[in-house]
Formats: sequence, structure tokens, C-alpha cells
Amino acid sequence: MLSMHRVIFASATLLGFFVAAALAADMTRLGLQSSAFAPNATIPTAYVCADAGGGGKSPPLNWHGTPASAKTFALVVRDPDAPGGSFVHWVVYDLPANTSKLDADMPNTDKIVGGGDQGVNGFGSIGYQGPCPPPGKPHHYHFHLYALDTELELKPGATADDVEQAVKGHALADADLVGIFER
Repeated sequence: MLSMHRVIFASATLLGFFVAAALAADMTRLGLQSSAFAPNATIPTAYVCADAGGGGKSPPLNWHGTPASAKTFALVVRDPDAPGGSFVHWVVYDLPANTSKLDADMPNTDKIVGGGDQGVNGFGSIGYQGPCPPPGKPHHYHFHLYALDTELELKPGATADDVEQAVKGHALADADLVGIFER
């Protein structure tokens, strides 16, 4: 009888190991970075609004650690320090899962070459609009990337709220890169 318990225990342990390994294989840590600025560092002026002396182009982003079952990515860039509350600077969604980067200076168009869509930012336009805070304290810009188990299939020009609502229950992993800017 004792040996039967050992067999059952060993089998359960082995099964638990394989289940844990399978889950771990799909729960890779998603990492997001930019060659333009380090985490929690100043965003260069090339990527801020013209009113702040910048070029207004989107920064280059790249990521790694895509979960094996990911179908798409979504990205929302927000400034939670804005005077009127959280302000949206960029909305990207339905990027194919084989995507691992966004180049600098992405065109401000609904459709992204290679797949994906851009939504409406807080200025009411499509695509990226760089940091443009009022003079004073530093603002923190959160580049939040989601790896999703589905295509969101939102209409062109979706808002950040539309994307964040659609992401609920579909995020396999996420990553946050924070850049800082003040003037």
C-alpha cells in the first residue's frame, strides 16, 4: 500500500512539474525599451512637441519576451501628471504578434505599414503627439505595451479608453516604459 502512495505522489509531482513548465513557457516577462531614452530618464527633444522645442516624432521602441500564444500587441502612451488628468499621447493596436519594434518617426496614419492601427490621441488627431507639458514640474510618460491573445478589431481611430476596455481579459503580459520631460 505504501508503494502505491509513492507512485501516486510521484505521478502527481511529475504532472505538476509539466503543468508549471507549460505555464511558465507562455508567461515570459515582456520587456519594453527605447534606444532614445533609458527607463525613467529624460525623453530627448526630438520626441516632444514643437511648442517645447522638439521635432514631435515618435521615439523608437522595441520589445522582447512575447508570450507564445500572443496574437497582437497594443500600446497606449499616457501622461498621468497632466493638469486635466491623464492625457493620451499615442494609441496603437492590433500590431501582429511577430512585431517586436516600432521605428522612430512613425507616420500619423490610421494604418501602420506591416499591420496594426493607430488611434486618436488627446489632441484629437491620429498617431503620436509628443510630450508638451506646461512649464513647471516634470511629467512622467508611460509607454504601456500589452501582449494580447486576440485581435481587438476596433474601428479605425479608436481611443485609448476603447483600447484599454477591449484589452481587459485578453492581456497575456504587459510592460511599462516611463520617460520624463519638463520645461
